[in-house]
Amino acid sequence: METDLKLKLQQLHERVDALKDQINTEEATKNAFVMPFIQILGYDIFNPTEVIPEHICDIGTKKGEKIDYVIKKDNEPILIIECKHWKEKVDAHNSQLHRYYHVSKSKFGVLTNGHIYNFYADLEKPNIMDEKPFFTLDLSNLKDSSLKILENFTKKGYNLEQILDSAEDLKYIKAIRNEFEKELQEPSDEIVKLLVSRFFEKPLTAPRMLAFKEYTKKAFSNSINESINFRLKNALNITEAVPSKAQDQNPSVNDVVETAKFITTEEEVEGSQIVKAILREVLSSSRIAFRDTQSYFGILLDDNNRKPICRLHFNSSNKYLEVFNNGKDSGEKKLLSSLDEIYNYKAELLSTVKNYE
Repeated sequence: METDLKLKLQQLHERVDALKDQINTEEATKNAFVMPFIQILGYDIFNPTEVIPEHICDIGTKKGEKIDYVIKKDNEPILIIECKHWKEKVDAHNSQLHRYYHVSKSKFGVLTNGHIYNFYADLEKPNIMDEKPFFTLDLSNLKDSSLKILENFTKKGYNLEQILDSAEDLKYIKAIRNEFEKELQEPSDEIVKLLVSRFFEKPLTAPRMLAFKEYTKKAFSNSINESINFRLKNALNITEAVPSKAQDQNPSVNDVVETAKFITTEEEVEGSQIVKAILREVLSSSRIAFRDTQSYFGILLDDNNRKPICRLHFNSSNKYLEVFNNGKDSGEKKLLSSLDEIYNYKAELLSTVKNYE
């Protein structure tokens, strides 16, 4: 079930990416993206007793207010769904979903723009929808853990008790993770004091606090980079390109024979993440692949040797970014004085990807 669900959602994501520029209204977003999603969950979008569009929800003195969809199972509402245009942010603040939720018998509300689905419950106060979702599904980043949660919302797998049991855990784990990621970006005084107090006995004066903040930030960064580096080296299992005699003077990216003699450096990891951040404007992360070799670190589209996006040549004193916007056999090396200069070649990287589409 989970594999089938993932495949259908991946196909829907491809549909969203292909059609979104032609979708100009909220109504079109609902028809093109949201209704297929509801159908993937197993509900009959053509059965008005199961999937009710434009459901009237009287709220106090306001009569005739409508929610985009109400999904029923065994004649009981289980989900209310509010849709936004695909370009809009999925933010429930001041959303109609808040108002509809407390007059609905449904335990769950969904706010979506067709590619991100935020799931809400009333974990804080009964019958009052929480400000923050307990679960977010992003079609461009389908995780196995997310699919397991979503499975509980399908028609065949709907399990109210199981969802409620895990909803609070999900909500607070997500909140803690968000705070943790903030600390990684900019360590707070509190976290610095907590860590430093374990090995530094002198008073933390203002100048020392500033210094230790920088030390903490660098320590976090180094720890994460080393962890990524370790995982890359274990996951990639990449081998070095050995060109044939005919290719000695002009090696092609098409034919690669690989050996396992390479070291993925922290700079290669950091550079690859910069490239990935640029490409995420037009690609899902699942389509961006890394190949490390002894002479360069390659970044490919769809893990295809015939679709090189760029190469990082960081194994000498001078560092180069090799771009392929003029064709896969016409790589051009750009000298980098710092990794941040990779951002200067955003146009070339995006153009390369466009050439392969």
